[in-house]
Amino acid sequence: MSFPLLTATAALPAVGAVATAAVPAARRTAAKWLALLVSLGTLALAITVLVRFDPGGARYQLTESHSWISDFGVRYELGVDGIGVALIALTAVLIPFIVLAGWHDADPLETGSRRWRPTQGFFALILAVEAMVLISFEATDVFLFYIFFEAMLIPMYFLIGGFGDRAHAQGEQAASTQRSYAAVKFLLYNLVGGLIMLAAVIGLYVVAGNFSLQQIAEARANGSLHMATSTERWLFLGFFFAFAVKAPLWPLHTWLPNAMQESTAPVAVLITAVVDKVGTFAMLRFCLGLFPGASRWATPVILVLALISIVYGALLAVGQRDIKRLVAYASISHFGFIIMGIFAMTSQGQSGATLYMVNHGISTAALMLVAGFLISRRGSRLIADYGGVQKVAPVLAGTFLIGGLATLSLPGLAPFVSEFLVLVGTFTRYPVIGIIATFGIVLAALYTLVLYQRTMTGPVKPEVSAMPDLKVRELLVVGPLIVLLIFLGVYPKPVTNIVNPAVRHTMSDVQKKDPKPEVEAAK
Repeated sequence: MSFPLLTATAALPAVGAVATAAVPAARRTAAKWLALLVSLGTLALAITVLVRFDPGGARYQLTESHSWISDFGVRYELGVDGIGVALIALTAVLIPFIVLAGWHDADPLETGSRRWRPTQGFFALILAVEAMVLISFEATDVFLFYIFFEAMLIPMYFLIGGFGDRAHAQGEQAASTQRSYAAVKFLLYNLVGGLIMLAAVIGLYVVAGNFSLQQIAEARANGSLHMATSTERWLFLGFFFAFAVKAPLWPLHTWLPNAMQESTAPVAVLITAVVDKVGTFAMLRFCLGLFPGASRWATPVILVLALISIVYGALLAVGQRDIKRLVAYASISHFGFIIMGIFAMTSQGQSGATLYMVNHGISTAALMLVAGFLISRRGSRLIADYGGVQKVAPVLAGTFLIGGLATLSLPGLAPFVSEFLVLVGTFTRYPVIGIIATFGIVLAALYTLVLYQRTMTGPVKPEVSAMPDLKVRELLVVGPLIVLLIFLGVYPKPVTNIVNPAVRHTMSDVQKKDPKPEVEAAK
């Protein structure tokens, strides 16, 4: 029996979470180092998955299949395609930086009430989320996927509500209230989506008789699975609603700004760069894979919703006074691009959407983590409380600028390639949608450059005059992310080579071909 590599990749952070939580409270530093070592070990396993994956081979590789709940046709089935491998690599790369960036975020608080925050619990929860996200990218059994899709809400709830941002102008009591509100809102939105999906999962079993993605695809291909059009559409809507909440897609997005605002910067990165990717990934794997006819039927409406997300998110980002809320609304706009690329039903659009998931994760992590370092120094999230930072902390300002330029998809940085592919793929089939979506690029330049101007340039405010520059630990967090942004901006081929074969399979699932060019290439 071959080594269960996919199981090990998800099991290591799960075991590490338990071990980290068991570290005595007096050994906080040991808990931090244990969490970091576990995340690096998980990265090593993810790299092994990446090396062993053959882009030209079978659609799902490194598969594992074991009987689990046989009476209901539930199996423990894992397998990865190119899209899953890319997102597994993204998750495993980001978690060590999240751990390192949050090194002091959960240290005990010395307040009048001497409220204690369990440091080891903070890092254990991060590892638990990583384990659940990884197995979500690996699961090819719908019921298995659903369990971890929902279970990850529990540690995320405690990370938002129990370990929130300390920078709050109205005092600790107000901060605690806002954190609780953001955590409950996050949980309620996602639970409602999950409950609707559960009904759809049960309906899928009634129709198909099992939960295996591969078996359902084979039954559909050989004609043994007959699903009424209305049934397929209702099941599709049940799945899509849950994924649209997680993504998040307008108008189901309102939980994200609150959650990111009240979270520490590393947890905000965990939300938008890691957890939310499960929603867009699942649209590709489950919505398009299980319900191709309904996906084609719903495409016009979804494209309009994605377009609204792009413009709406960017417009609201322009008017934000809070740094974290600005990044949150910018992410809503970017997720609109990702969803638009998925449902453009072109190979360029879907390849660009998958590449966008990876690049958005890296660029948002870079920008938000530097913003977190900035906020921890000043103790405020408000843009108006900053000014002239580049004169006293030039390295911090420079890295902040690169993260911002990546957010606006500057050519030469990673997000540009993915955004360009999404727009090209959309324009070839839906030119009006593609043209309007470019307005989001203009707005991205506006909110990013205005943010940099107001915080980093101009006269030095007295409150930031003594602000220290980035330290060694912080440079170890930000430096590699910037290198990745530049490398993938210049040479995205390593990712596209892995992703493109999986995209061709998805296009085949929905029985779509790329539109022929209006002008034939010269011979």
